[in-house]
Amino acid sequence: MPKGYFLSAHRSPANPEKRNAYLELAAPAIEKYEGKILASTNIVDAHENGVAEQTVLVEFESLEKAKSFYYGEQYQLALKALDGGADRDIRIFEGK
Repeated sequence: MPKGYFLSAHRSPANPEKRNAYLELAAPAIEKYEGKILASTNIVDAHENGVAEQTVLVEFESLEKAKSFYYGEQYQLALKALDGGADRDIRIFEGK
């Protein structure tokens, strides 16, 4: 079965206080859905419309599990804690 992925690519630096509040809630949500953080860095060689800011890639068992994580109550609480404190491009996709 193909894996599912969650990609968060920041467009600008996040508000540090809101980011910390978000991370406190997002990490347990990732763990709950058995996600594995494959990469989390701000060392980015961006091209085309990309921006060299924080980028995070999380792997899940399946696309369905990645979607369940994102739409799940626990992660939605993390998004409320972030409260506009980050401008991000979020993608949930299936790997081949």
